[in-house]
Amino acid sequence: MIILLGRFQPFHNGHAAMIEEAMRRDPDITICIGSSEKSGSLDNPWTAGEREQMIRAWLGEKPARIVQIPDINDPPNFVAHAEAFHGESGTFLTTDESTANLYRAANWNVILTELTQREDWQGWRIRATIQMLSTVLEEEAAIAALAINVPEAVALLIFDNGWQRRLFHMGTGGEPVG
Repeated sequence: MIILLGRFQPFHNGHAAMIEEAMRRDPDITICIGSSEKSGSLDNPWTAGEREQMIRAWLGEKPARIVQIPDINDPPNFVAHAEAFHGESGTFLTTDESTANLYRAANWNVILTELTQREDWQGWRIRATIQMLSTVLEEEAAIAALAINVPEAVALLIFDNGWQRRLFHMGTGGEPVG
């Protein structure tokens, strides 16, 4: 079994690439939604339930277990905390060196993999794009623009539910135009 951890704010093509790599190695995967208690801010606009919907929209029929893990803000004890949600054995696949070190220290097998298109596929950059696209009236054009960095099924889910609109009013300064 392979364990993956991410915030998925939102689920994007970089996450999809990491999960596909894990599935090539072992079809038995658990996707962990980290910071599951955080939502309602520009850094964390979606709830854990919404993030799970995004992942499931992309997965389609691909099998995967999804769990939600709240933060404890205590790195030395994080792995023991996370094991209560994802289980105590398996392989941890990540692109983050510091998280890899935490799992190694807890005697986990760790696969540290490279980020894919990191300059484009960063959560903050994609959230900023969604924030800008929230002002676009032509929804098909906005979805097409977002689907460059986010799986199309996820872009459709975001727009079908109006989740892009919440980013319109988030941020610092300025006055909303709409």
